[in-house]
Amino acid sequence: MPRPLVRTLILTSSTGGGHNMRASSFVHWTHETLGAGAAEEIQIHKCLENTHGLYRFGVGLYNRIQRHIPWAHHVYFNFLEVAGLHTSRRRLLGVSRFRAILDHVRPQVILSTHGSLNHGFFELAREHLGAENVRCVTYCGELFGRYGFSRHWVNPQADLFIGAVPETCAMARSLGMPAERTLVGGFLLNPSFYRKALSATERATLLQSMGLDPEKFTLLLSTGEHGAHNHLALLEAIHARQPRKDLQIIALCGRDPRSLEAVRAWAKAHPTLPVLAQPHSHMMHLLMQASSAIVGRPGTGTTSEAIISGCPIIFNNLGGFMPQEWITLRYAKRHGFAAEIHRPSNLPAILARWAERPWEYANVRQRLIECRPPQHPTDVLRMVSDLAADLPPSPPPPAPASLPNKNRDKHINRRREGDEDDGAGWYAPTL
Repeated sequence: MPRPLVRTLILTSSTGGGHNMRASSFVHWTHETLGAGAAEEIQIHKCLENTHGLYRFGVGLYNRIQRHIPWAHHVYFNFLEVAGLHTSRRRLLGVSRFRAILDHVRPQVILSTHGSLNHGFFELAREHLGAENVRCVTYCGELFGRYGFSRHWVNPQADLFIGAVPETCAMARSLGMPAERTLVGGFLLNPSFYRKALSATERATLLQSMGLDPEKFTLLLSTGEHGAHNHLALLEAIHARQPRKDLQIIALCGRDPRSLEAVRAWAKAHPTLPVLAQPHSHMMHLLMQASSAIVGRPGTGTTSEAIISGCPIIFNNLGGFMPQEWITLRYAKRHGFAAEIHRPSNLPAILARWAERPWEYANVRQRLIECRPPQHPTDVLRMVSDLAADLPPSPPPPAPASLPNKNRDKHINRRREGDEDDGAGWYAPTL
């Protein structure tokens, strides 16, 4: 059990959903293991979109590319790799804004869960707070190295680099991170994914409550936080091929009501293929356990959740993979559970093959389970608290009145994934 945490400022950004998910998970685990008082010592700050308008524009551009033309991320990724917009304190924009955040929180630990926040923002924090008063930590959820792994994840001057898996840490060391400050931490996921696994009876009850047949092969079509999916094209391909008679589908449509209506209309027009269209769900830990397989982009968050849940994942390559997704696919190939589709017709072919060769499906499932890291999210909490053990006593932060004036703050975020944004760049996980 980790000892009580010191004041922690988590830096994240809404480029994709995984960075915010890991930040929230750190708070959730602190609440679970140490109580609400310890969790209140942690503040999550969406650093890019709330520090400067140019950074906010970049976040929006990232997510638009992800939704519509994923292959174009190769241009975006390589530009950021070369430009190094956040690699030193001198290159940062919105410095006064970030200083105000530091003054409000007075953090003793700064934890970054995003690849662009590990250099200039660390340097500015040490300059402003005093290097002897703050520890700077990176948690990286990427699963593999080589092209697609941003060099900006690694700051050899950071106090600690925590990687999700050994492959992550190997890449960090190759980029100059000292081995003694590089630790494997496992997957930092919501506590719900580490609850007791569903029994066969519980799984059947859950599916029946959704109007589904527990005896059928249940395919889960997922969508990212920002609504990127190809549900209708995949449903058309499955309907045309009819790959297996025991197939039923759950289609998640996120927070896009038009997408939800379109899938429901399709399902009504094709009653021979059972399709349950659902909006955004907070039950992913249950849906993954109840499903026979999931189709999704190869994001590290979804892939990590599938590994912990033991749910075979079929990677959706329609529109091309982003560089960050290539490294996830390499990890899956190395560990023998990679299945990917490049066009809609590939999906029914995979489902038909698994129906004809059930041992192949069983092998994929077993290899996925074997990838589960031995580390636990509480190990990440312990690593961070151990790092802060030698910090000098720190004065308490100022009264809440010193929080940057919300009425003057133009950098307002919207709610994402059930988390409440207070309008000043903070958001708090729903505990």
